[in-house]
Parts: sequence; structure tokens; C-alpha cells
Amino acid sequence: MIRRKQEFEMEVLVINCGSSSLKFQLINSDNEKVLAKGLCERIGISGSAITYESVNCEKNTKEIDMPTHNEAITAVISALTAENTGVIKDMSEVGAVGHRVVHGGEYFSKSALVTEDVLKKIEKCNNLAPLHNPANIIGIKACMKIMKDTPNVVVFDTAFHQTMPEEAYLYALPREYYDDYKIRRYGFHGTSHSFVSKRAAAICGKPYNELKTIVCHLGNGASICAVDGGKSVDTSMGLTPLAGVIMGTRSGDIDPGILEVIANHTGKNISEITEILNKKSGVAGLSGVSSDFRDIEKAISEGNENAKSAFDAYVHTVVKFIGAYVAVMNGVDVIAFTAGVGENNGHVRKDVCSHLKYLGIEIDDEANSKRGEEVMISTKESKVKVYVIPTNEELAIARETVEVLA
Repeated sequence: MIRRKQEFEMEVLVINCGSSSLKFQLINSDNEKVLAKGLCERIGISGSAITYESVNCEKNTKEIDMPTHNEAITAVISALTAENTGVIKDMSEVGAVGHRVVHGGEYFSKSALVTEDVLKKIEKCNNLAPLHNPANIIGIKACMKIMKDTPNVVVFDTAFHQTMPEEAYLYALPREYYDDYKIRRYGFHGTSHSFVSKRAAAICGKPYNELKTIVCHLGNGASICAVDGGKSVDTSMGLTPLAGVIMGTRSGDIDPGILEVIANHTGKNISEITEILNKKSGVAGLSGVSSDFRDIEKAISEGNENAKSAFDAYVHTVVKFIGAYVAVMNGVDVIAFTAGVGENNGHVRKDVCSHLKYLGIEIDDEANSKRGEEVMISTKESKVKVYVIPTNEELAIARETVEVLA
């Protein structure tokens, strides 16, 4: 019998499971403080280790043999309950486990309590996210095995975008490809887009369901989302996280005919070309320098023209999607920047906003110089409010988990 903790306050263990890694945070749902966090690495590989820090200890790394994710979950439990460095006496103090799951397909428009039926539906989406979903499932099953009495909740990257209208998510392909294979736009970073758009409404002091917001999640992976009245109505990523704006190592949108041209010139097959589009393209591919904007800006300062071209092309695609989404929503009230580049790179933000003066946007240079903190970077006179809002996907997952169990 699964134990549900009825009171609102609980400790929530948030799990983000990869094929050979497991990130975790223990969050108190009442004050939303992180009690402990860490990372299990090289699961199933020699040299596996857990890195852990808590309110009772500084970050430390310990080598532990972790042939499977079961041992990784056991290592997490041991760290959380350790006598001197742990933060709980035993796992009965953990009210629930919240799991990040990348793809929920069309099955899930919101987070869900894990059942056998839910697991089967997630497994049916494996072909849509072959690198992520199977690993997510491994983590869920490991928690169910080790923590038998604790409820597990799944929070999907794609769920927030299930409100997109058909005209936004359908591709202009023969209809049977959607009917038979569910090939359509799904979008990603939904947990982040939801968190940031809700936070933007709270900062503005306006009802969430009355705002037109564009969220720019600009990290190594990047996506833009149009949120109209609290609902995602369009987003830049597609069937996969390869689509949309130029990213760190991903190409973003390209002419599909390019694949055949590259194949004819190089003899590479579709899988090899897709690998290039995912891992050797984007800002890194264009610049020949790096996917890291700190390296790009250093190269620009040294006169590297390819780095400047990559920077400008990146900004151009962000501007283009923002403009498109202003049109889709017939206006915009708030633009929010988030994630690694969005939160920390004032040059990107300023260059993007310099193309949006037609919207009545004015940027406060002093505010825009700040890094990694929540701040309004537009002036008081600006007709559209522009914010930097640090994303917190782990906290969003914890909140969703509590909401499902409430």
C-alpha cells in the first residue's frame, strides 16, 4: 500500500535520471529550501561516484560501486540519512519522489502519480525520446523498488505544451505520419517555461491568465515559448529538441533538403548527419571555437570573425522567434530571459532587445549588467516589461509533485 503524506508540508526528493547519471535534490515543500543535493555519476561504469552537499556539510565526492541505478538510489538514501552529514533520520520523512521525464507524448497534459498504466504509456513514448525516456524509467523503477511505500510522481518536459492548438503543432506532412506515428511538434523545457511564466506574472502583480508572455530559455539547449493566458500556444522546439533557435551544439531549424545534400557530398547516412546536427553544429559549429558564450565573446574580442558571425546568427534566430510569437499572440506584455545564457549574458539580452524597439522596449543598461539574479532589465517607461528570471526546474518538479498528491 503506497503511503500518501496528507499534510501539505513534506520533504520531496527530486530525481533527474540519465542513462549513467542521477541528479537529486531534497526540497522542503513548505519553505522550498534545498536541504541536500548531489549527483551520482558513471553508473554501470568503472569509477562510479556520488557527489553530495547539504545544509550540514560542504560538497564532497565519494567513490561507490554503482553497477545499476538501484545502487545509486541506495547511495542517495545513505547520504541523506548519514549520521553527521545527512538531513533526515530515515526515508519515512520523505513524502514523495518527483521525477523529471522528458517525453509524455500526447498521453500527458499534466503531471501524474506513477502507476503501472502510467509507466506503460511513458514506455510507449520511448521512440520519441530514445536517449532520455528509457533512463527516466530506470530511475522511476529503481525508486519504486528501493522505496516501496513512497509515492512517485512524474513531471513531463512536454506536458506544458499540450495546450498548443493543432495549427501550431502539426507539420505539413502527409496526415498518416501524424495519425500512425504521432509525428508533430511537442516542445520541451516545459517545466522551465511554466515556472518562469508564472513567476513573471507574480512579479508583475497581474493575473497569470491575462498575460501574454514570451519566455526565452537560452542555455546550451534553447527554446522560446509563447504563453498566452497561462497556456503554451507555440514553442520553438519540435518533435525533438533539435528544432528551433540556434543552440550551443545543435543546428536549430534548417532546410530539410540539406540532409540529402550533405549525404551526397560526404557519403554519411541519416544517423551520422543527425549526430552532426545535434553535437557538432550550432554556435560551436559556426564559430569553430566553442559552445560556451564566454569563449565566443573572448574570441570576438580577439578579432575572430567566425565567432562574431556565430554570435550574430544566434541573436538573429532568437529575435525572429520572438517576433513570430508577438504575431501569434497579437501582442506581448512580458519577455523573460532564463537559463545559462539568458540569465548570465547581458550582451545577448541587449542585442536581442535592440531589435525589438518597435515594441516600445527600452533597456536599463545598469540592470542588464547583472548576472544570474532576478531583475527587471527594462526601464519603467518600457511598454513591454523585460525580466531576467532564473529558472528552477527542480523546485517546479517539487511543487508539481505536491500538487498531484494534495
